[in-house]
Amino acid sequence: MTQTTSVPLTHAATSTNGANSDAANAVLRVPPAAPAAAAAYFAASLAFHADVSDVAAALAADGDPGFVVLDSRSTASWDQGHVPGAVHLPTALIPTQAEQILDKSVPVVTYCWGPGCNGATRAALALAQLGFQVKEMLGGFEYWAREGFAYETWEGPERRAADPLTAPADGADCGC
Repeated sequence: MTQTTSVPLTHAATSTNGANSDAANAVLRVPPAAPAAAAAYFAASLAFHADVSDVAAALAADGDPGFVVLDSRSTASWDQGHVPGAVHLPTALIPTQAEQILDKSVPVVTYCWGPGCNGATRAALALAQLGFQVKEMLGGFEYWAREGFAYETWEGPERRAADPLTAPADGADCGC
């Protein structure tokens, strides 16, 4: 009878340089992209997405931010809370109303509820198909409110304290 020994996966099949050669590590099971491919991907991502904090900073600065913010949610959602100065255009109405409301020479930043909702992505697609320059605001209205930025409701202006898990507690720039 042959006797076998069990080796825990955390220590199994490591090479002399410490790398996991049997791909037991889920993070490295698919190796990272080559640096040039990663740079191209992340540059493209920044061309398609805008951060809530960056949008807020651009809107708060003096002068024209160079873009318009579009809330693609329902009227009930808009009334519950929206980014000050945003244009309200539900996604379903974009094909018939966007060209009357928006200027194609001005980039549009879309948002919906939050990261669990792809409404802003659908709105961005609809706008791009009509020839608009568009970005999606990552985090949507959820992160706008969670980061402590002022918003408007049907009852008037509102603001919540910043969630320390999404924004620096002291209100300083996160350094990203």
